[in-house]
Amino acid sequence: MTVLDLPSEAPVPVVAPGVTMRSLSEEVGEPNLRPKTPLWWWISFGFSLSLLLVLVVAVIWTLDKSVGAWGINIPVAWGLAIVDYVWWIAAASGATFLSSMFYLTRSPWRTATHRIADAVAIACSASAGIMPIMHLGRQGLFYWLFPYSNVMGVWPQVRSPLWWDFISLLCYIIAATFYFYVGLLPDLATMRDLARDRRQQLFYGVLALGWRGSSQDWAYFRFVYLIMAAVMAPMVVVVHGVVGLDFAGGLTPGWHSTQFPPYFFFGALLFGFALVIMLTILIRAAYGLDDILTEYHLNAMAKVVLVASLLLAYAYLWEGFGAIYGSDIAERTMFLNRISGLYASCYWAKIALNVIIPQLLWFPGFRRSQLLLFAISLGIAVGSWLDPYVVIVQSLHRNYMPSEWGNYYPTFWDWALFAGSIGLALTLFLLMLRLLPIVSIAQLRRIVKSAGAP
Repeated sequence: MTVLDLPSEAPVPVVAPGVTMRSLSEEVGEPNLRPKTPLWWWISFGFSLSLLLVLVVAVIWTLDKSVGAWGINIPVAWGLAIVDYVWWIAAASGATFLSSMFYLTRSPWRTATHRIADAVAIACSASAGIMPIMHLGRQGLFYWLFPYSNVMGVWPQVRSPLWWDFISLLCYIIAATFYFYVGLLPDLATMRDLARDRRQQLFYGVLALGWRGSSQDWAYFRFVYLIMAAVMAPMVVVVHGVVGLDFAGGLTPGWHSTQFPPYFFFGALLFGFALVIMLTILIRAAYGLDDILTEYHLNAMAKVVLVASLLLAYAYLWEGFGAIYGSDIAERTMFLNRISGLYASCYWAKIALNVIIPQLLWFPGFRRSQLLLFAISLGIAVGSWLDPYVVIVQSLHRNYMPSEWGNYYPTFWDWALFAGSIGLALTLFLLMLRLLPIVSIAQLRRIVKSAGAP
């Protein structure tokens, strides 16, 4: 059995010794088949629905009053909606990279965590997708971004970041959904076979697409899933690289830099991994999956978070180096204002949450403590939101001409849209958590079989 060596302790197995083929199916699949839904799920779902209602109200209000209801104005014409977009697509991209890249490297800890990551990617993509549309101002004409022929001869502006975002996000959502669904097929068949209720048998049977577990089924599955994983890993780099190009393509001080695509990609890895860790800890406690989601998985993901934090630290250092030692006075003025001006607290908070505090993960005790690991990951989530906030708002409010300088203050509707987007992502994730096995039964069986369990 593959193990992860922890200093001063016995090796921790990928799956606890008591897990068998039968107990694995029952422990993971049965909770979704029970007619009685756990109370904690209803409480969580009620909270997420309340936030989703806030989103509905915020969207209706914005459609009626336009984006003038927000705090954006000249010079800060991009506000919380774009900050939220970068934040959500970072979560989706990082989670997808975790699932796809570590499948290609055959990492054993990925088998029990990739379904959580794939569900996170789908839920966060939905919240990310509504933000650029809401920011358009003429939201009803969002389809103009798509390159379709019409009698008016209106075509998208291919030099516009809005068009880049639309194309990249559309391709990503389609590919991520297909990747998620293909990985579910063997488990959907397992759920179909475990179900005793006729409606559940029909539901999972239709979704399983006639899967019978034959050698031909498995041959096709492994081939398609491998191809999809090989596509998704570089697609994440491209998609979040495009988000970075949105800023690198502009002449605003603090944006016009070739380091932005890798900088944003490093940030996406950090936030996506941290979010998966938080949800893994919560799901482990809620379903009692200590023997399936073991310390091995938490320890391995914590190490990956540490690597992502170091990569982002390099990007932060390069950002300051280029501004201080460069010849552009506006860039230098912007950066000095960033570290000592109105938004300096946000800047130093993101440094502390994304770089300094994660260095505690060098110590095995912090990686093994669920409480401390959850707290560090939550801090990274906050720091990852502050990162685009500083990049977008702070850069815009100090442009080239001092006569055009101005501050930005989000309104109630800015915050309502942000809170509502959290409700949308939570609602989608909780529905997937209730209906689908949140841990891959089929891939974990290979780990259990390799351990010699019956």
